[in-house]
Amino acid sequence: MDGKAAQGVPDRVNDEVFIAMSKALNFINPDELSMQCILIALNRFLQEKHGSKMAFLDGNPPERLCMPIVNHIQSLGGEVRLNSRIQKIELNPDGTVKHFALTDGTQITGDAYVCAAPVDIFKLLVPQEWREISYFKRLDKLVGVPVINVHIWFDRKLKNTYDHLLFSRSSLLSVYADMSLACKEYYDPNRSMLELVFAPAEEWIGRSDTEIIEATMLELAKLFPDEIAADQSKAKILKYHVVKTPRSVYKTVPNCEPCRPLQRSPIEGFYLAGDYTKQKYLASMEGAVLSGKFCAQSIVQDSKMLSRRSQESLQSEAPVASQL
Repeated sequence: MDGKAAQGVPDRVNDEVFIAMSKALNFINPDELSMQCILIALNRFLQEKHGSKMAFLDGNPPERLCMPIVNHIQSLGGEVRLNSRIQKIELNPDGTVKHFALTDGTQITGDAYVCAAPVDIFKLLVPQEWREISYFKRLDKLVGVPVINVHIWFDRKLKNTYDHLLFSRSSLLSVYADMSLACKEYYDPNRSMLELVFAPAEEWIGRSDTEIIEATMLELAKLFPDEIAADQSKAKILKYHVVKTPRSVYKTVPNCEPCRPLQRSPIEGFYLAGDYTKQKYLASMEGAVLSGKFCAQSIVQDSKMLSRRSQESLQSEAPVASQL
């Protein structure tokens, strides 16, 4: 962000625009964020027809996002296993994947292997034999950002909220929305439910929910001075929920872009997916979805190679008939 001073950009632009933008894009302050991230995001907003369009699920994510995906996979003959984390990536003598060993003791074998775990988790799974390969070694530069989501149900309807995602210039809050207006499942004509992103969260991720709520109310009192007071002498909290994610999307700091890997790895039959892999939507849900499409395209393009490897594997495992 040093470039803005060289270009004569006043501090007011940083205070009123860049702080809100950087926290919305990556949950960090502008002095940490790569300017490349802001330029790419602005380019998307300006050039793509729906680049600035916002949307909400019409209900909770497990039912409205996850279950439709599960149902689609199962309708095509696929299987979805829960509570079955990968414990280790076992390798063949040639360094390719032999199978995925799961924490429940089972092994998963296949023609192609995809790891769609967050980058911090995948780095823990990288086999020792792969760690010096530049494709995997560069991942050390990519680190997830801690973030906290706060849900607060109030005893009344707030007047200064809208059916939209709102950006905050608060030092602790990023984006927020009144879900009683923006989400069908939470619709309530008499009471507001605010969902907020608490960021930067690095110094807060280890603190108690009570401390986080108190800090959130102090910030909300600045945003809604006529309706909210930190001591709840105005709008009162009926209930709240705090969700902590110690490592979320990758931290978009300077010089991290060259470290983002393509979905096709140098290991035959092994692929990656996730927002941290190469795609145009950076650290985001949309980026994660697009990376999955690119990953699938790579597997389709490699289908002949994967089929050949599968046949060779079957032949090597077939018993050799002895001659009498």
